[in-house]
Amino acid sequence: MSSNEPMNRARPAELEIKVPGSIANLGPGFDTLGLAVQLYLRLQVRLTGGNNDLQFEFLNQQLDGENYIERAFRFLAVQHGGSFPSMSVQVISDIPMKGGLGSSAAATVAGLRLYEAIISPLPSQGLLNAACHLEGHPDNVAAALLGGLTASCQLSDGSAFAARLHWPESLCCIVLTPQLALATSAARSVLPQRLPRADAIFNLQRIALLLQALQSGEFSMLREAFQDRMHQPYREPLVPGLKDALSLDHPDLLGVCLSGAGPSIAAFAENNLDAIEELLAKSYTRVGIPFKIRKLSVHQNGERSGDVAVNTNRCCV
Repeated sequence: MSSNEPMNRARPAELEIKVPGSIANLGPGFDTLGLAVQLYLRLQVRLTGGNNDLQFEFLNQQLDGENYIERAFRFLAVQHGGSFPSMSVQVISDIPMKGGLGSSAAATVAGLRLYEAIISPLPSQGLLNAACHLEGHPDNVAAALLGGLTASCQLSDGSAFAARLHWPESLCCIVLTPQLALATSAARSVLPQRLPRADAIFNLQRIALLLQALQSGEFSMLREAFQDRMHQPYREPLVPGLKDALSLDHPDLLGVCLSGAGPSIAAFAENNLDAIEELLAKSYTRVGIPFKIRKLSVHQNGERSGDVAVNTNRCCV
């Protein structure tokens, strides 16, 4: 069979794909650390007959800019050759766009998972490389692909490596998301091209401390470990309320950081979550911008995230 012909194999007539959002950077881990959280992008997919046509309907959010789901799907289709069956895709997302919670990474991973579900499974490394190529950096896509806490590295040949690490089940996230869109490109534009050596050392030390504290359960070190001099100080003018949030103090508050490029702000605690939520909300009320605040658990599922649920009705394409 030619690689440019559609594969003649049984495919689900309907399926659902679910990909988690993510908190990237986690303070000092700029473009390195990511944490998958239980906010989801869902695709409800139906085969429509014919080939090479994709129709998308966004049910609860208006698409703002390029459709990253379609971009990722077509990237693999072109890379691997061959046509694909036509589909109708409904998109439902809990992940706010331009909110610093990995919406573009989730969309990219959803497009890759869609290709896998319809055409053929792909090696994990190939998926990570494709996602990193499309997204430009590996932290959010690694978390969306693998789940849990991930540490990732972009190698000199352009490929990527990611390791999935243990995240303590007892450690919860409280995430405040202002009604304020912040494009990643704008948040990156304020970062300096060079850092003082002392600041680079500061961050390297705290990445090591953060990972050790999470693995060992020495949570008393987390407050210091979440400190950062690489990106958060430069992004404070773009994120109202961030400076005050980073300075919050409570016996049960284990750390605060900007989520990704912002404007979402994440706080971490093991106990007294309601009090921490109230403290974070109260600090932001003074800003005068509406916000949504929620407690989020970590998405821990399996080695490869991106669940695919298949309808029992099947057809051949």
